[in-house]
Amino acid sequence: MARITGNKGEWSELYVLIYLLAHGKLNAADGKLNKLRDIFFPVLKVFREDVKGEKVEYRLPDPADKRVITIFLNNEQICEISQSDMEREQKALYWSIVNGAGKAFSIDGIEQVMSDLHCSKIKAVNTDKADIVLQLHDINTGYSPICGFSIKSDLGSAPTLLNAGKTTNFLYQVVGIDERSKQEINNISTKSKIRDRINAIYENGGSLIYNSASSAVFNDNLLMIDSRMPEIIGNVLLYSYSTGVTSCKDVLNAIELSNPLGYARNGMYKYKFKKLLCAIALGMMPGTEWDGYDEANGGYIIVTTSGDVVAYHIYNRNSFEDYLLDNTKFERASTSRYEFATLYNKDDSMYINLNLQIRFK
Repeated sequence: MARITGNKGEWSELYVLIYLLAHGKLNAADGKLNKLRDIFFPVLKVFREDVKGEKVEYRLPDPADKRVITIFLNNEQICEISQSDMEREQKALYWSIVNGAGKAFSIDGIEQVMSDLHCSKIKAVNTDKADIVLQLHDINTGYSPICGFSIKSDLGSAPTLLNAGKTTNFLYQVVGIDERSKQEINNISTKSKIRDRINAIYENGGSLIYNSASSAVFNDNLLMIDSRMPEIIGNVLLYSYSTGVTSCKDVLNAIELSNPLGYARNGMYKYKFKKLLCAIALGMMPGTEWDGYDEANGGYIIVTTSGDVVAYHIYNRNSFEDYLLDNTKFERASTSRYEFATLYNKDDSMYINLNLQIRFK
């Protein structure tokens, strides 16, 4: 096998596979990412298809049996590996990832481990949000569903939850600004130019009125979550860009106080925004029509800084939503690439676009 390189996030996907084979169970986590030792799902099988048409299946032993994992290729048994070997490889791989230098790096001896596991890639091939597919046993119901999980690693740099694109622009009408002021505002090129341009609109007697999401597809996806979700994002984005506050939780706290949509009950904005974060994490994408179903229908697996592998299963969705709100922030993308933060005229009105991108902290 040729020398393989990857970044910490990619190596973490292989780490999750080896960890689950070694331990045979997937522990749940609370909203603060603490491992819940008494709440777990036994792992019965793990599925991979690195090469189209070559379906690899890892069958884990019953805890009462000898600790041997059986590997099948297209339903034919090809070899066995011991869980004790996997435990050793898991620990070694953890330290290799932690100590890995550079954007992409190789790991000594990993090619042989991958060969033993019949893996040709460190990152499993996926066409949706599912990074790994497992068959878990639900101790409470006796049900053993096959579930797809998305994987996030805290061993590397924080990944984006929602990537920027022209599809994630939101449109605001600018009122009370003349052409001369428009040019002056557009010429602002400070490091904090988005915030400064918005504040310049206000200082020149103008105002911004939320209009719509730029993408009809994304708008409809948001309406699947809540009939006023586009408006909520419109207010959240404007507050974040105009104040410089980026923490999703802090922004939502402020929006709860200002209550721009006039809700009668406190907590409505946080509740709805957490549903949005969860939908994005489990499969909803701005440029693709969404049917409301989770692509990662099992939930979210996280590799913690200590090397634990924990999960937010669909059964503990509330804890997952709390985790997402506590650990995400709004991030500024390229204004030129995604065509936002510049005032422009259209149909006898003036507008400005603001872009939505969300990253883990």
